[in-house]
Amino acid sequence: MGKKLFVGSLAWATDSTGLQAAFSRFGEIEEAIVISDRETGRSRGFGFVTFVDESSTQQAVAEMNGAELDGRPIVVNEAREQAPRGGGGFRGGGGGRRERW
Repeated sequence: MGKKLFVGSLAWATDSTGLQAAFSRFGEIEEAIVISDRETGRSRGFGFVTFVDESSTQQAVAEMNGAELDGRPIVVNEAREQAPRGGGGFRGGGGGRRERW
């Protein structure tokens, strides 16, 4: 297991400080961040907690997955690397219209 955890189903009121406070009892935290929308600045309902020590992540997952934070049960699991995204823009595919040859 890595040192970084995904934390989902966060209440809109949960911020990075609250996230860090909720997980700090499991060990020293390198970073705790709630992801926000670029345009509105509003929470997207998930975040990440990175511990200094890998053993802290196992205990945090065991105790916090399904636990309540700011009135909502949260989902906690090991963060996975993000899959590479496409180049953006036009993806081809004809938009539903098919030519027959």
